[in-house]
Amino acid sequence: MAEIQPFRAWRYNSEQFPSIDELTSPLFDVVSQKQRESLYKNPYNSIHLSVPAGDHAPQRAADLLAQWKKEHILHQDELPAIYVYYQYFALPGSGTTYCRKGFICHIKAYDWPERIIVRHENTIPGAVADRLDLLTATQLHVSPTHGLYTDASQELETYMDESIQHPIYETEDYQGVKDVLSVIHDYRIIRRFVEVLQDKQVILADGHHRYESSLAYRKQQIAANPAHTGREAYNYHLMYLTNTEGNNLCILPTHRLIKDLPDINQEDLLTALDKYFIIKTVENPYELNEIILGKKWAFGLILKDSTYKIRLKPEVFGQLSWQFPLEVKELDLTVLHYFVIEKILGIPGKIQRKSENIGFSRSFSECLTKVLKGEAQMAFITQDISMEEVKKVCASGYTMPQKSTYFYPKVICGFLFSSIQANEFQLSPCFSF
Repeated sequence: MAEIQPFRAWRYNSEQFPSIDELTSPLFDVVSQKQRESLYKNPYNSIHLSVPAGDHAPQRAADLLAQWKKEHILHQDELPAIYVYYQYFALPGSGTTYCRKGFICHIKAYDWPERIIVRHENTIPGAVADRLDLLTATQLHVSPTHGLYTDASQELETYMDESIQHPIYETEDYQGVKDVLSVIHDYRIIRRFVEVLQDKQVILADGHHRYESSLAYRKQQIAANPAHTGREAYNYHLMYLTNTEGNNLCILPTHRLIKDLPDINQEDLLTALDKYFIIKTVENPYELNEIILGKKWAFGLILKDSTYKIRLKPEVFGQLSWQFPLEVKELDLTVLHYFVIEKILGIPGKIQRKSENIGFSRSFSECLTKVLKGEAQMAFITQDISMEEVKKVCASGYTMPQKSTYFYPKVICGFLFSSIQANEFQLSPCFSF
């Protein structure tokens, strides 16, 4: 099923940059404006390739990339490789250190109907177009997306554990996460990676917009190439792959913020909610997470002057008329988006992906602050989604509401880059699998 390949990464020249610490950056869709402004001050930070600033930003990134190659700021590794990437992290309230193990490689950019790479979330068209413009201009994958495969034997972890003992990079990122990168050049071991993945289906965990930009770019190139073979560089995408079995996979909730809706009256809102939900007042908003934890279809509601726990009345669930399979209908977020955001707040499901009235935040504190400051009218506190729920939705062929999952930690940008220029993509003959 999934075809993966080693690749020759472009990386910062270690002779000019002995430390990687000041060169990494957050992914384009999580980097804050404040972080951008700080990172832009370093003329060599990877932010200039991943989120270029100013007018004609994609072309500016392409010009800068060409300059960095010419001046040997970046150099391409001589041998194709699989790059092992471990992330060591902790969670609030826990003294345990976790390690998420994975590796970075090229993977064929399969279209969704092929069901080899499957998605669980929808995308926002504007963000896909932004990534496509950048990919077209630079022909560079600036950061890997995150995919999940399932292998109960955990054979590849043995090779990765050995490789990570000899890291080429080790840094602490903006999340407080320790990121470690190592490299595997051994043909026999790389061959095992290829063989293990060739009968696997891959779930796209994070990076839906970047992956869709790869699909769009591939389709454009196929249409323009009458001699298309399927082996060209544009057929491949950069991905970080982790095993769903025995791995420290962490999915954090993403809360909903509502703003700029006209005629929102608290009394009327609670009256409308009462039709569908059991409502209980919560004196201390900081207790919301514990109060809703483990309770199906339960959410926290933060208003400026009051806080509530709301839980769907089981007898009204059958009114959910969206044409989804039961695996999708039963999700907490489907319930929230249907009964609250569509039925009560009046934002139809078909336009929710593009609605400027709906915001997202992983931070409970940010939600509370925005409501108290009047920057949002209300916040809905949600629970995390399990890996089993993700698998079920992917198997159904449908998707979850947007921003349903937040796989933590995020990978970082700057460790390596992947070129899909034809003259920089070709493998040496011995690595042609």
